[in-house]
Amino acid sequence: MQFTSAQKRAAAWTLIALLAVLVLRALGPVLTPFVIGAVLAYALTPLVDRLDEAGRGRVPRVAAVVLVELLFVLALVSLALMVVPILAKEIPLMRAQLPVLFDWLDATLRPWLAQFGIHVALDVDSLKGQALRYLHGNYEGAVARLLSSLKIGGSVAFTLLFNAVLIPVALFYLLLDWDRFVHRVLELVPPRNRPAVDSFTGEADQVLGQYLRGQLLVMLTMAVFYSTGLALFGLDLALPIGLFTGLAMFVPYLGFGIGLVLALLAGLLQFASVKALVMVAVVYGAGQVIEGFYFTPRLVGERIGLHPLAVIFALLAFAQVFGFVGVLVALPASAVLLVAIRRMRAGYMGSRLYQGG
Repeated sequence: MQFTSAQKRAAAWTLIALLAVLVLRALGPVLTPFVIGAVLAYALTPLVDRLDEAGRGRVPRVAAVVLVELLFVLALVSLALMVVPILAKEIPLMRAQLPVLFDWLDATLRPWLAQFGIHVALDVDSLKGQALRYLHGNYEGAVARLLSSLKIGGSVAFTLLFNAVLIPVALFYLLLDWDRFVHRVLELVPPRNRPAVDSFTGEADQVLGQYLRGQLLVMLTMAVFYSTGLALFGLDLALPIGLFTGLAMFVPYLGFGIGLVLALLAGLLQFASVKALVMVAVVYGAGQVIEGFYFTPRLVGERIGLHPLAVIFALLAFAQVFGFVGVLVALPASAVLLVAIRRMRAGYMGSRLYQGG
């Protein structure tokens, strides 16, 4: 059986792709800081380029890179400094409201279940005692337990510290030489395939850039929305929970779900009434509607066109193959794959195999 040159090329590229996937899977933990740095560099490079062009040679590119990276790190640190003190201030409120919450659950849940012939005897005093023992643990003990756990899981702590140091370093060099890195990669493409690859990368860059920058605007907008909505209901933890829910939307469904649970728990602890359920239903229900039907189509755009089921499948598939790195790159990679699928579909529709010619 003789293979045509086109079939041989297709088989060679398929083998190269499979080898690349195997290498990426094997080196997943090592590649994590570089992948995160590359994603951040892709999103921040336009800002560095604008500062570089605005300086017209008077501002070195290295200065523009340092400025952009410092602003990015400062934004992350500011967020942490804003959230941590609020959480620390609200811990006494949680301690005070927890017994009230258990009393409310006992007074509400037991009669409601009794209507259906279910009689439950809740040991409220025991539950209060156990919960308060955890909450009243002093901070010194918590720090000691944390240090002990770090000693036990030293490799995990080292990995976190290693990534925290390496990601900014990788981001700096990627921002400094981004165009050079991209040019070196494109040089590996055979000259006869260069026009097709340039066309593909151009369209993928447009889709991916639209996704990343649009998603950032959606995250910031929804962080303000959730914080404001929870604050209007009088939730003391409105700011940290609202900010977390909005900014955690870079992981679809998971970030929203965790934020919803946090808001529900904080509301039950503070209000100890049905008001907590109403607050979560109104704020998070309205947030889903506004984000899904207005902000995402307007800011991210319908050009990407990823169906919710495709998003869920992409998250699960990339997480299964690449682990945590896969979760980070699932949606951006899916946006690029969508461009490839569109072109493959167009090629198939125009082929003699489809048209029967």
